[in-house]
Amino acid sequence: MTLKVAVVGCGKIADGHVEEIQKLGDAARVVAVVDRELLMAEQLASRYGLPGFYDDLDRMLAIERPDVVHITTPPQSHLAIGVRALDAGAHVYVEKPLTLCYADSRALVLHALGAGKKLTIGYSYYFDPPLAELRELFARGEIGEPVHAESFLGYGLAGPFGKALLGDANHWVHGLPGKLFHNNLDHLLYKLPELLPDDRPDGEVFADPIGDVRISAQGFVRRTARFGDVRDAMMDELRVTLTGSRSSAFVWFSSHVKPIVHTTRVYGTRSSALVNHTARTITLESQSALPSALGRLAPAFDQGLQHLRQGGVNAMRFAHNDFHFFTGMNRLFSAFYDSIERDGPPPIPYRHLLRIAGWMDEIWRQVPQTEVAR
Repeated sequence: MTLKVAVVGCGKIADGHVEEIQKLGDAARVVAVVDRELLMAEQLASRYGLPGFYDDLDRMLAIERPDVVHITTPPQSHLAIGVRALDAGAHVYVEKPLTLCYADSRALVLHALGAGKKLTIGYSYYFDPPLAELRELFARGEIGEPVHAESFLGYGLAGPFGKALLGDANHWVHGLPGKLFHNNLDHLLYKLPELLPDDRPDGEVFADPIGDVRISAQGFVRRTARFGDVRDAMMDELRVTLTGSRSSAFVWFSSHVKPIVHTTRVYGTRSSALVNHTARTITLESQSALPSALGRLAPAFDQGLQHLRQGGVNAMRFAHNDFHFFTGMNRLFSAFYDSIERDGPPPIPYRHLLRIAGWMDEIWRQVPQTEVAR
C-alpha cells in the first residue's frame, strides 16, 4: 500500500521532507501540506505538484485522512499538533526537538502508545552511512567496549538561519528553553545513549531518564553584544560532560570554530573511530604492531589510505544518487514507513528519545538563559 502523508509547517525544512518522500516512489505520497499562512502552503504545493494545501489542520485531517503526519513547525507547537494528528488516526514524525521538555515528550509518547500509532523524531544523521558503519564496527567487535566519546557541532551564525534569528528578537528560537542550543543539541546527543549504556532493564521506557549518568554543563556568549535585547543574551558556546558507570562523553557546540564541521569521535578498548558527518567519512585508529620508528611512520599513510577509500565510496554513492544532503533523512523516512507497514518497532526506541529529552532538561537547568520579552 502507498502511505498518504501530510506535512504540517511549510518552512524551509518542509521542502526537504517533500523531496525525500517523493524519492521513495510507491512507498508514500504527499497528499497535502498545511501552514497557518495559506500562501506558504500553496507555494509549497505548487513547487512540488501536490494536490492539497490548507491553513487549517483539523480540516485537512478530516478531509485527507493521512496515514502519516510530518510535523515541521517550531517546537512550541509539536505536542499539540502531535496529539491532534494521533487522535485523527495518523502515525507521526516530528522534527527535533520532540517537544520543549521531558514531561511533554513523555506525554506525546504515551499518547502514541494509547492511540496504537507510531511516533518518531528527525534524528537524520543517525541514519547517515558513516554512523551506520560505526554501529557495524561495534557489532563486529572492532571498536571494543566504548570508553569515551566526543560529539562536536560547529554552527555558522553568519548563515541564513543564524542571520534570521539574530535579525529578529521575537524569532521562535528565542522562545525555546535552550534557545540556539535547543534547536541543535539533539544532533549531538542522539549518538550517545548506546555509548552510555542504560542500566535500567529493557522495556522500562519511562524510567528516570538521567539514571546513573552525571551531567555537567556550561554555556556562555562569546560574540560581542550589539543589540541591547535578548539576542545579546543568547548563548553561542556550550560544553557538556556526561559521565556514566563505565563510559563518558563530551559534547561541544560552537558558533566560532572554523571550519564549521560536525564530528563524532569514539574511543574504545580495541580501537578508536572518527566520524566526520560533514565529509561523510569514518576512519579508524588502532594500536600499531610495527616497531617503534615504523609504528610512528605508518599511521599517517594508513589514515591517508582510509580517506582515499572513503572518497571512493562517496564518489560511488554520488554516482548512484545516494550522496545528497538528506541521505540520512531519506533512510529514516524509509525505516519509519517500513515499521508502519510491517507493524514493527519504530526506528528510534522511545527510551532513547526520552533519555535525550531528560538530559536536555538537566542541561537547561544548569545553563539557564533569559526568556524573550513578550
